Amino acid sequence: MLTMDALREWGANVEEGLRRCLDREDFYLRLVGLQLEDLNFERLEEAILAGNAKAAFEAAHAIKGATGNLALTPIYTPVVAIAEKLRGQSAMQEVSAEYAEMNAALARLRRLAE
Repeated sequence: MLTMDALREWGANVEEGLRRCLDREDFYLRLVGLQLEDLNFERLEEAILAGNAKAAFEAAHAIKGATGNLALTPIYTPVVAIAEKLRGQSAMQEVSAEYAEMNAALARLRRLAE
């Protein structure tokens, strides 16, 4: 189950995220839960596997915005690097480390939500 303490321990900047959610903890936690269902994570994986830098950039950019607004730092940090590397749409092979880091953070967050 997602809690503020679990998110803090995971590495989220919950105070920043809460400010963006009008200091409503229930709203913030609901939005974090919805982020776990974001199809852009699947789109990013599919685009990387297909070698489609344009689609990968678009998915990474969307994830970056959502996770940045919620201050989900363990996902946000690597996805920023992915988006920047893909901005020129020529660095597909250079995102593997950041992609693995993002996926590990996402998997841990999903476990917290169970």
